[in-house]
Amino acid sequence: MRVWIDLTNSPHVLVMRPVVELLRADGHEVAVTARDFAQTLELCERLGVAHTAVGRHRGGRVAAKAAGMASRTAALVRWARADRRASGGRGFDIALGHGSNDVTLAAALLRIPSSTMFDYEWATVQHNVNCRLAAAVVVPDAIPPARLDRYGARGKVHAYEGLKEEYYLADFEPARAVLEELDLDPRRPIVVVRTPPVVSLYHRFENDLFARVLDRLARAAMELGTQTVVLPRVESQREELRRAGGFVVPAHAIDAQSLIAHADLVISAGGTMNREAVALGTPVYTTFQGRLGAVDERLIAEGRLRMLSAPEELPLGKRERSAVPARVRRDPRRLVELLLTPLG
Repeated sequence: MRVWIDLTNSPHVLVMRPVVELLRADGHEVAVTARDFAQTLELCERLGVAHTAVGRHRGGRVAAKAAGMASRTAALVRWARADRRASGGRGFDIALGHGSNDVTLAAALLRIPSSTMFDYEWATVQHNVNCRLAAAVVVPDAIPPARLDRYGARGKVHAYEGLKEEYYLADFEPARAVLEELDLDPRRPIVVVRTPPVVSLYHRFENDLFARVLDRLARAAMELGTQTVVLPRVESQREELRRAGGFVVPAHAIDAQSLIAHADLVISAGGTMNREAVALGTPVYTTFQGRLGAVDERLIAEGRLRMLSAPEELPLGKRERSAVPARVRRDPRRLVELLLTPLG
């Protein structure tokens, strides 16, 4: 087969990396397009995902998102048509994305069947496009299918067990090189922090709790010797953090999964890094102030993810390594099977 995969955000590179590798190992031709946003292109380079850069993020406002989606969709259609001509008239058999409106729209215009993945069900604008146009909607089994009916997903939902992170981290073993790269002392507490998704439509407000967490961690650096690594999403956040001082702020994409595995605590306002910490057995708190999705609801009920209400709750010492639970590793081929269901 000829398979088209589109990547629009940093976590999508991680999720789709084993899908690309398995498809190619099975003899299929896989073409990857990627949007210039956050560390998407950097991660493609670091993880060896061959790709074609198409388009960029246009900003977090609704009008800017709509204009960006229209512009990039048109660019993807032009790219796919050029690819078809270069391939002797043979187009793609299927298009795949993790929350990519752009590829779903482009595939519909080109009459290519598509599958979409996601693990947060309240991104209303995104899902109203993807679920209606895609032939398959692949989600964790924590999300009740009835929650997706409003988006036009009835009869299209294909669920997988557990967390997507348990699939793409199945072959992962943490390396210590990232500690040296960031000049971190493993004898002192290491805290990893991910900034809020301020450009996302479902998170359009100031996260006051997150700001207070940064203040608490800045004090802990002086009082307890805590080392805080903050991973920004966009360049404006990186510059602001550098001006504030007191934090380790990587200048480029790093081996974040190894950093999480070696950390004593993870604090994130997003989703993927929280669930990576859960999958790797690192204590994790969420500062997310939007509507909780079913995956986080389940993790909180199980005690694997904690909702932070005040910075004073944070345990900022070294964690007990002997208490780390055994990792759950799931076969990513299951994701491939579900994504290819439109082809039977």
